[in-house]
Amino acid sequence: MKRTFTCIVCPNGCEIETGYEGSQVLSITGNLCPKGKTYVTQELVDPRRTIATSVRVTGGTLPLVSVRLTNAIPKDRIFDVMAEINRQTLAAPVKIGDVVIKNILGLDSDVIVTKNIEKA
Repeated sequence: MKRTFTCIVCPNGCEIETGYEGSQVLSITGNLCPKGKTYVTQELVDPRRTIATSVRVTGGTLPLVSVRLTNAIPKDRIFDVMAEINRQTLAAPVKIGDVVIKNILGLDSDVIVTKNIEKA
């Protein structure tokens, strides 16, 4: 099979064509740097994504705080991870870098706070 990707790793935005069978990559063309080959291979074999979202805060100057994952997770686990994040509520104050969930669902990624929220 053949598939075309637009690489998102660097500013070049290369259009990369790949030939593959299942999870075996047969050919990759169009990448201007080695990062493109790595990106496409990952996308075909084990696609991963990171998440940025928000968590409820009680007693704070704002009702929500932004959070993100520290490492990319398997793409097919996004909905599971979001369900777990959506169950969380934090009490103000919260600080940048606070860990909301350590090693979420055993995926080697923490959910961390990315904004300071003071007590109201």
